[in-house]
Amino acid sequence: MPNRKAEYNNIRLIRSERNLGFAGGNNLGIRQAEGDYYFLVNNDTEFTAGLIDRMVSIMEEHPEVGILSPKIRYFDQPEIIQYVGFTPMNFNTGRNKCIGAFEKDIGQYDSPAGPTGFAHGAAMMVRREAVEKAGLMAENYFLYYEEMDWCERIKRSGYQVWIEPGVLIYHKESMSVGKQSPLREFFMNRNRILFIRKNAPGFSRIVFYFHFALFVAPRNLFGYLRGEAIRPCNPVPESDLVEFDP
Repeated sequence: MPNRKAEYNNIRLIRSERNLGFAGGNNLGIRQAEGDYYFLVNNDTEFTAGLIDRMVSIMEEHPEVGILSPKIRYFDQPEIIQYVGFTPMNFNTGRNKCIGAFEKDIGQYDSPAGPTGFAHGAAMMVRREAVEKAGLMAENYFLYYEEMDWCERIKRSGYQVWIEPGVLIYHKESMSVGKQSPLREFFMNRNRILFIRKNAPGFSRIVFYFHFALFVAPRNLFGYLRGEAIRPCNPVPESDLVEFDP
């Protein structure tokens, strides 16, 4: 076998002996990284020409941007959008919408780069100074909602979250409906509550707790028992029961 270490001697491999979750794995890399910007991407993505250069250019031109995501399409259906921004969170219900999800891309969202509700965990460039002020991703989420919580903390640190629809990355996540699992259900519901508890204003938290207890939890439970699943859209589509691959 070829000596891969010698072939890629400009790449530093950091190995963890235990599963640190999405946030912990990214934090492990960030702690060792250098430079003014960190580009966090899933290992099942495909870059397009000019992607990094354009994103760095936006960061250089707009110091108010703390975190930036590109447009994301599905790799196996390359004309279909997965993400082109998020609406703001409704803290009373814990819901928001993934803009453009499952639509055919005909340029309907190709506007200049600008603010959006949240970045997408599959591909996000983060300003080093923003991380120093806001801190690393919260590892107590383990999986789901951690990038949303990070975006909220980065915004509270004085930065903006942007989307650049003019550059594209492909994500090898399937559009197909998957099956629910007890582990996924636990983290989705537990982390949704944790996110609201950490980020929502006091009155909105009270409204959310009543909404979740009276409407969301019973509906999710009955849906899970019936074996229902909903198409993925990271991190939270306009739905109370979602499934996605972080």
